[in-house]
Amino acid sequence: MSNKKSKRNVSVIQDVDGKDIVVINDIKFKGKRGIRWKEVREYLKEFVGDVYTIDSTGDAVYIGADLPNEYSGSEYTFSIKGTKAKAKANASQGTPELIEIASGKHHRANDEKKYWKNAKYGWYRYDSRFALPVYGEDDEIVRYNVFHASLIVRHSEDEKMYLYDILDIKKETSNPIEP
Repeated sequence: MSNKKSKRNVSVIQDVDGKDIVVINDIKFKGKRGIRWKEVREYLKEFVGDVYTIDSTGDAVYIGADLPNEYSGSEYTFSIKGTKAKAKANASQGTPELIEIASGKHHRANDEKKYWKNAKYGWYRYDSRFALPVYGEDDEIVRYNVFHASLIVRHSEDEKMYLYDILDIKKETSNPIEP
């Protein structure tokens, strides 16, 4: 793993309703035959050890060593195809900002023994949004598709909160953004 982080082209904007959207301006992970999840896993390792604060709650969310494997190898990841898979892979580039703009904190108690340490104090779900560019035939950006995602955060026995995965990615069909 490199000590140098990859260059990111990410920004946060507000939609017409004043809600934040993380705009990811580059499609780093693409492929006609599917996403190379190993590359996504390696990319996410650059964030391990970082901590980001959710603006709406002040919660500190850490990036633990388990995120790259869970993000790229969860049941949810294997169940998604096409646009959703491409969206999840590329959303990884906006991980810090997705955490920072998250809202709608919901708690769920941990009721599974296999997570007794990793999520001793339960799970939190936050809502976040991101946008990815759609390119035309001339490789110019035609529009940005906006997606909703749920951030799953585990509250560990060390009393810290860790991003665990990003799930439930849904394209917002009514809200494309013009370039």
